[in-house]
Amino acid sequence: MRIGRLARETGASIRSIRHYDARGLLSSSRTDNGYRVFPEIAVTQVRQIRRLLDNGFNLEQIATFPECMRLKEGATFCPETIAVQHERLAEVERRIADLQAIHAQLTRSIADSERISEK
Repeated sequence: MRIGRLARETGASIRSIRHYDARGLLSSSRTDNGYRVFPEIAVTQVRQIRRLLDNGFNLEQIATFPECMRLKEGATFCPETIAVQHERLAEVERRIADLQAIHAQLTRSIADSERISEK
């Protein structure tokens, strides 16, 4: 399948698909006229890559995931990825804590500003 069709079927941009291919997350070949072609499994691979990206993983991390994660659409995490799952969860929890601290500080600042403006 050519890259345009792959983009249409997955909702990914052609640029993203080229990037995934260049990073070794997909495999393509070239036709005699130079068109990039992908096997049918690439639809599943691109959808899964996008799902993992949506979960906050980066392409470097995704490249280390075993095939059970990259070749099956909607695949749950494999036991081999438990450590990276925990790392990602810890990162999300740190970000939540940071945002909660910012929220509390901003709430106090607004309350202080409103008290001052009422005087």
